[in-house]
Amino acid sequence: MNSDLGLLNLIRKSRDGFSKGQRKLADYILANYEKAAFLTALQLGQKVGVSESTVVRFAYSLGLSGYPEFQSKLADMVQEKIHSIERIEIAGGAMPQEQVLDNVLKADADKIGLTLDTIDRQAFGMAVEDILNAEHVYVVGVRSCAPLATFLTYYLKLIRRNVTQVESTNISELYEQMLHVSEKDVVVGISFPRYSMRTLKALEFANNRNAKVIAITDSKHSPMNMYSSCNLFARSDMASIVDSLVAPMSVINALIVAMCLKCDKQVIGNLEMLDSVIMDYQYEGNDEIDFLNENVLLELQKMSGDEE
Repeated sequence: MNSDLGLLNLIRKSRDGFSKGQRKLADYILANYEKAAFLTALQLGQKVGVSESTVVRFAYSLGLSGYPEFQSKLADMVQEKIHSIERIEIAGGAMPQEQVLDNVLKADADKIGLTLDTIDRQAFGMAVEDILNAEHVYVVGVRSCAPLATFLTYYLKLIRRNVTQVESTNISELYEQMLHVSEKDVVVGISFPRYSMRTLKALEFANNRNAKVIAITDSKHSPMNMYSSCNLFARSDMASIVDSLVAPMSVINALIVAMCLKCDKQVIGNLEMLDSVIMDYQYEGNDEIDFLNENVLLELQKMSGDEE
């Protein structure tokens, strides 16, 4: 039996010997250990209606060194569930085909709910201010996180200037694009299991340059936290080969909306400018260029290697 799952069994067996407040804690944790794993001792006490000291004593009563060890064991249980039970059920065909749509959508909704319950509001506000006040914003996200980085970059460019999505297939290219990162800048790193070493190295590089680093990742156990000063945790569970990035996308949506509300006049001005540009350079008909100059056509054909 997994030692961390044994923790729940220990809580069940010890329940009758607990004080009234500890029994309330035990019942909440047994029913909601996924949520409890991301709560501080104070937050957990507030959820249950007991004092922070009661929560700490509860951890000691289980033979642990303190609440940090207790929370770490709960987090390990959550990670194990994510990477074994749910993945195996779908990959192994345990889930009936007719239930896939309902189950996956409900699971995604649950992940958003868990993220809403546990995300650090103060860190969220800090991220909004840091991004708006930075001289230059760099957004890093590769593999399955690349679409999230693209989405965030696209809307940041409608809100403010000097936004770069760092795109690379190797670490050398990554450094080239971030060569001028300084303490006046912000680097947003987006990474979820399986974590990207490229993203991690980008955050390390930014941290060494004294830039402000914001990590959008799954938990306090993420390696991205080693170099970030502001962490936004969003649940991202894996089923089969598919990464669920619904909750991270919702957090990014919230960041964008919060920034728009902070500088609404600037955003409106940018959108009006964009509309004006589109009107000035719009075209009608299909999306084909009518070459009037044969020399231009020939030159383009040479460049593309299509010369006849």
